[in-house]
Amino acid sequence: MKKIAAAYIRVSTHMQEELSPDAQLRFIRTWADAHGYYVPDEFVFIDSGISGRKAKKRHDFLRMVGLAKTKPAAPFEAILLWKFNRFARNQEESIVYKSMLRKKCNVDVISTTQQTTKDIYGDLIERIIEWTDEFYSIQLGEDVFRGMTENALRGHFQASPAFGYKVEQKGQGPVVVEDQASIVRMIYNLYTTSTMGFYEIARYLNEIGYKTARNKPFENRTIRYIIQNPIYKGYLRWNYQSNATKEIKDASEWIIVKSSQITPIVSEELWNQANDRLKQEYHPKGGKPVSKHRHWLSGLVKCSSCGASLSTSVQYRHDRTYINFQCYKYLKGKCMVSHGISEKKLVPLILNVLKEDMNKSYIECERIEKVVENQQDILDVQLKRLDAREVRIKEAYLNGVDSLAEYKSNKEQIQQERELLLQQSQNHDKEEKRSNELPNKIRGVYDILVSDQCSKDEKQAAIRSIVKKIVFDKENKTLDFHYYIKED
Repeated sequence: MKKIAAAYIRVSTHMQEELSPDAQLRFIRTWADAHGYYVPDEFVFIDSGISGRKAKKRHDFLRMVGLAKTKPAAPFEAILLWKFNRFARNQEESIVYKSMLRKKCNVDVISTTQQTTKDIYGDLIERIIEWTDEFYSIQLGEDVFRGMTENALRGHFQASPAFGYKVEQKGQGPVVVEDQASIVRMIYNLYTTSTMGFYEIARYLNEIGYKTARNKPFENRTIRYIIQNPIYKGYLRWNYQSNATKEIKDASEWIIVKSSQITPIVSEELWNQANDRLKQEYHPKGGKPVSKHRHWLSGLVKCSSCGASLSTSVQYRHDRTYINFQCYKYLKGKCMVSHGISEKKLVPLILNVLKEDMNKSYIECERIEKVVENQQDILDVQLKRLDAREVRIKEAYLNGVDSLAEYKSNKEQIQQERELLLQQSQNHDKEEKRSNELPNKIRGVYDILVSDQCSKDEKQAAIRSIVKKIVFDKENKTLDFHYYIKED
């Protein structure tokens, strides 16, 4: 009787010497038939066009490993490969996964073209093969990087097109998409001729119904990316961020050259004007970027004595950051009452008030006819957080961290939270809104404020969607919240 085996196939699109998925599978099945194995269709796993450097990016690989860990026994006795480098090009990950499969799952990993003996010498040969494959992969990556660097220096376009452009023919430069280009020009004009910031511009574009190339609402980071990208003045920018981590590289590593393949959407003068403003506002001399100094409470908390906003100051001591609030006029000598308080004390006080208010049945508030914020933004942030949690629990299950039962339980809990959010977002008549709309909104805002996954801008937008100002009385240690509700 033949033994059941799985077939794992991986192809990298840039590798010319690799066999196609069909050819690899045909070779594996021919070998399996001659050596007493049978490969059912349901145990054929294929990752196409994906590098073997990181297992977490190979979904079929992780699915195969997850099935191998099935209790009480794996549904297959071996994993068959065309070559060992199909399993991984990272020797460290290869050793970890092979050891786990063999010792915990009793599943062998077999190359149908690189046969080794099942002893210490066979293990040595297998390690040498893996090390050679990893060395070749690293060397190939360096060669590709050098080639792409040379192309970039020559002004050849070799990236995904930015908003406002599209690639009609491979190997040629991007062409302008006029309806998107008009939005780009509007962004630059708003940023250079008004006091609007990234968030205000994004909100304005969303209010008039504009969408990104992926048909999604604009965000403040989208606006910042457009303002900073030199492609809009006809320049190519390459090696700007790490492909693996998406972190922005040091400016000394960037390649920025004028390219004849790129049609400018804005003038170089306008682009420079916008980026001059950006540098002035976000990189003050002798300090860190203003965006790091600003707090999600900035401009919202007021002095009970004079009504001025509490401004923030940042101190750095022993590799720690300390944020303090103080009345702006007191710092200028125009207010005689100090309202100094640290962030560590102020934030818990504010969260406690919100926590109390969200459990009330009715809260007095100002009702504003004109829509000044979009409550949908808060719902979207909460739903995105649930989506991110769902991805994480799935990865934990596939990587063997959680059991199937734990995964199902976590998924059901997320679905219940999602249904509750959607239910809360449904419209009610105005009488119902007057009695319970604000506590529900406070609950949504509170969830965003206490989340580590939400950015500073998201927290600021959330609390400003329901709070007009917070008056702080230091002497009596009280906070007076001025809520508002938007009428339809």
